[in-house]
Amino acid sequence: MRRPSKKSPHKLSADSARLSTLSQAIVQAASRVEERAWENSLDTLLQKLLKGNHQDVIDNTLNHLFPADLNAYDVLMESVEAVSESCIIEHNESGATVKYDALLIAAPILAWTRFSIASGPIAPDMVLTLSAHLSAHLLAPGTRLAIAPSLYAIDQLPRSYGETSAMTQRLAQAALTGTPLRPTTNEPETAPFLADTRYLLAAVVAPLGTPLFRWQGAAHQQNYLADRAEALAQWRAQGTPNIARLLPGCGVELLLPEAYYVACREADKQIRPVSIRAAVNYLTLTLGVEASELRAVIAGFGEETVDGLLEEYRIAFTMRHSPDVIYGIVWPFYGLEDEEGTPADALPHSGISGTEVQKIPINEILTLLNESGVSHVKRHNERFPMEFCDDCGAPLFADPESELVHAEMPEDAPQGAEHFH
Repeated sequence: MRRPSKKSPHKLSADSARLSTLSQAIVQAASRVEERAWENSLDTLLQKLLKGNHQDVIDNTLNHLFPADLNAYDVLMESVEAVSESCIIEHNESGATVKYDALLIAAPILAWTRFSIASGPIAPDMVLTLSAHLSAHLLAPGTRLAIAPSLYAIDQLPRSYGETSAMTQRLAQAALTGTPLRPTTNEPETAPFLADTRYLLAAVVAPLGTPLFRWQGAAHQQNYLADRAEALAQWRAQGTPNIARLLPGCGVELLLPEAYYVACREADKQIRPVSIRAAVNYLTLTLGVEASELRAVIAGFGEETVDGLLEEYRIAFTMRHSPDVIYGIVWPFYGLEDEEGTPADALPHSGISGTEVQKIPINEILTLLNESGVSHVKRHNERFPMEFCDDCGAPLFADPESELVHAEMPEDAPQGAEHFH
């Protein structure tokens, strides 16, 4: 569940009021039959708004519900994500109209390097190879698949629910018809982070009501957790060598391809520990020092208006006996995640089992730093405001004396990545 923007209109439009009412009705439904009826009405309205590109109506309603009715907010958020990443699509086959379920999926790739992480067009033969591996190891028999022929950075993904819905429809049609897709053009430039996520996007379609993923089949339902884990293992074994060709000079880790929003959220969380390890590796190699010669300074940051909640940790690096911040990374919180850890009802997806103990972020950060060889760590107990550099927009980090400063590599350090994850 995301946090809303801080601005919300005082008066809801008619469509916003209708969205709010339907979301609250679903919460109050006394039976599954009633709940499904309300859900159908909500989905129909959302489809109309997305088709008309009325993103502002949806955003205004979410911003209204977040402080007023958190349960209804959750319902609306889940519904708009589901409607934009899935659809029922009709296809004429031998003179008959056949209905298909379609789902937009994302296959996240964690990547880290001292150089640059590629994105952009994927050659047709590589698209065919990756399609074969996804179909063989993750998708149910009888499904069809279309992969977008581009490797996406996070700032190249759809920016709104309407754009997500349009991509779902376009890829679903391509999957049904076998129409070749062209790579997207004029994508935004990507910032050269040391660790970042790349995404394969695809649509999988199946006859209405039939399984999309292999572990949904009747023969797999008793052991679906083990089958999901095996599917991920096979995808990593077969897909990693091919993905590595798309990302030269990078270490890569493949996450489980899943429904678009779930996969993206999981990737956002899983890139955080990779960023710490990449930062320590970069600093030790670039500066020619041992990890034990570095110091990490951890501080919590949050806006004054967000009920006192931390929004992120910022981790500054200095030399052990110097106060100067030479590098920094950001560990953001997602949804209702905070400094106490992830809510118990938010089961991990990448771990597959659903039984893993949720980690408190500060403890995970300390463990990662120690495992990376950084044993000297200072943690500030105060909360700092979300401040950024006026000139370049980079986040400011707390130094050992609690001053907010710009991270600057030493003047004699070799030129390299200057950005912060």
